[in-house]
Amino acid sequence: MITSHLRLRSPRNMKKMNTNWLITLCLLMTFLSETGTAQNVVQYHLYVRDTLVNFTGKEKHAIAVNGQIPMPTLTFTEGDTAEIYVHNELKESTSLHWHGVFLPNREDGVPYLTQMPIQPGKVYVYRFPVIQHGTHWYHSHSGLQEQLGMYGSLIFKKRKNDPRFRHGIDDLPTMPVTLSEWTNYHPHNVERMLHNASDWFALRKNAVQSYGEAIREGHLKTKVGNEWKRMLAMDVSDVYYDKFLVNGHPNGSFTPGQGKNVRLQISNAGASTNFWLRYAGGKITVVANDGNDVEPVEVDRLLIAVSETYDLVVTIPDTTVAYEFMATSEDRTGSASLYIGQGVRQLISPLPRLKYFEGMKMMNGMMKMSGDLDDMGMHMSLNQMDMNVVMYPEITGSASDKKKARTNPEHDHHPAKDRYNANRLSSITTLNYAMLQSPDSTQLPDGPTRELRFELTGNMNRYVWSLDNKVVSEADKILIKKGENVRLILFNNSMMRHPMHLHGHDFRVLNGKGVNSPLKNVIDIMPMETDTLEFHANVYGDWFFHCHILYHMMSGMGRVISYENQPNNPLIPNPRYAQRKLFSDDRHFHMMAENDFATNGNDGLLMFQNTRWTLGTEWRLGYNDMHGYETETHVGRYIGRMQWLMIFAGFDWRYRNEGIDERGENIFGQRNTKDDRALTSLGFSYKLPMLIDFQTEVFHNGTFRLQLMREDIPVTKRLRMGFMVNSDAEYMVEARYVFTRNLGLRTHYDSDMGFGAGISVTY
Repeated sequence: MITSHLRLRSPRNMKKMNTNWLITLCLLMTFLSETGTAQNVVQYHLYVRDTLVNFTGKEKHAIAVNGQIPMPTLTFTEGDTAEIYVHNELKESTSLHWHGVFLPNREDGVPYLTQMPIQPGKVYVYRFPVIQHGTHWYHSHSGLQEQLGMYGSLIFKKRKNDPRFRHGIDDLPTMPVTLSEWTNYHPHNVERMLHNASDWFALRKNAVQSYGEAIREGHLKTKVGNEWKRMLAMDVSDVYYDKFLVNGHPNGSFTPGQGKNVRLQISNAGASTNFWLRYAGGKITVVANDGNDVEPVEVDRLLIAVSETYDLVVTIPDTTVAYEFMATSEDRTGSASLYIGQGVRQLISPLPRLKYFEGMKMMNGMMKMSGDLDDMGMHMSLNQMDMNVVMYPEITGSASDKKKARTNPEHDHHPAKDRYNANRLSSITTLNYAMLQSPDSTQLPDGPTRELRFELTGNMNRYVWSLDNKVVSEADKILIKKGENVRLILFNNSMMRHPMHLHGHDFRVLNGKGVNSPLKNVIDIMPMETDTLEFHANVYGDWFFHCHILYHMMSGMGRVISYENQPNNPLIPNPRYAQRKLFSDDRHFHMMAENDFATNGNDGLLMFQNTRWTLGTEWRLGYNDMHGYETETHVGRYIGRMQWLMIFAGFDWRYRNEGIDERGENIFGQRNTKDDRALTSLGFSYKLPMLIDFQTEVFHNGTFRLQLMREDIPVTKRLRMGFMVNSDAEYMVEARYVFTRNLGLRTHYDSDMGFGAGISVTY
């Protein structure tokens, strides 16, 4: 769409026109016609609506844009001006973020940071010049809407007269490929379950790693060692997904016109899934990453992290065959396929199941009793040493393959690292960041350098993810100056991979390629890994830097990088209000509840928790006066990175009619008041080895109580056991069999209420 043009008014006497001016004007017109600068406005209208989808045989709520999931692919040519009208027809606010795009900060699409959210019934216009090329994508940055379908491909094409145009690559038949996942659970429920340490997702994945399974596989010592270090079971992904999708479908096809080589523009729009990419037709050639060209590198497979993009060239060896391009979730629970070519389908073998207990054994060796990781002096970086390699059976190959890989003179290596390095253990070549090289110099301009160091922190027990043990709402903005070079040194001191994304800028990944270090805007950092990035600070604004796993970001794993002395953003009229709303994501409270309808009474628990605070009450209600009732309520705050310590204040209220006013003494000789009491208390709870909770509290009448408790001991995949004993001579043992996410069968013996059995309901 041409919205402006150059108009020349000639004087009456053309002969008198200044010849130099005319030549200059002609050159300018020629330049503008070739570059299209400030002339082509490419306009899209996007209508955001609630919809119903059926990926699994059940209709579920989703969000569609222009009636489709993924959102429409938006295509521009470098030099265009993008003008995108967002029509919000939802009952809630929304936004769109242009991932990996260089643009003015006010167009970046982060609600309460760069703009106010788009309210229901409103139309919002994003307008920015397209000053780059490559494969990018766009998605909602409002809450968890991305998980519901608000993601799509964003393609910036090179101009054909661009000197960077690569013949044989940039002129191949292309297809945008958007990878994603689908869960029948509402994303808010997924988030709540993660924060409450539910192992239902592990059960659905067949990845519980119970004691029974450990004994059967000869890994009892491994399982005990895992829980001795207060770790939950091994996993490489947080969420169980019902379906994995390629361009919105479990399977797709791509039939190019002529030629045997095709280019796939892959975007991982998954909320929390990394994908293994493999091709039945042979090798995969990587030609671009995160929208930036790289020198072609040939591999057998690669792992695309959440929010990364890759441009891949593959060959169709036989034009009468459709070759499978398979994207498999990192946890191996499912896949989606694209069939390239036409004819009989050539399939690729599915990836085998992960060796979870091998991974658990590896984790035990990595983690110290303090919860910190021990990098063993190996200085891991750039995805070269994949700690998950021992979980991948296909990597190890035959003994001859291993020997060949280890004796290859091209591999000057440290023997201790071989255990983790896929390319040194097998003839299979797996892409890592050290293999990427820019075709052009990416050296930053001369100028002052500011160095920032971050430790990626968190824990699975309470699902808290942070930088330097602070979530977004607990940290100040990181101030930088325009014109300086910023170096980021990131160390992953957690047990999860984290794809860290910087808005509005590309950064150089220092990978040994010198001035040709590759440019990226996402870096996937594995446990124990340290990576160094640097970028030139050249665009004013508040820019989000965060983990792109959606549920990690929502729990607070990020920072706001802000420029000193920058002008105020007119789209944020009330900065204090906007900041409170921005901080509310990681301050949100999550609820969980349990209720046991048993033959000897009713036991229950109701709890609200956020990043640091917990409010919980539990009760036991008997069916007669003899059993009576009791309830305990605690308000507590978690301390430390691993949050093993929780300080609390409480209230204990009991009544029981057993014919006596006092029921003896506790083990310390203090008289207790178990029949009739209403006491306040102060105390703390601490997570001991073997995941046992030790709790001590002092009541306002001077008595105190010590207690040991452990719940959800995984005996088998579905059988859980637990116990409680305290200094008031109370004790309880229980067993629970899990039927569904919300329903189970529970039996227990309580020293006060006796034996009971019944139905357990969990939310």
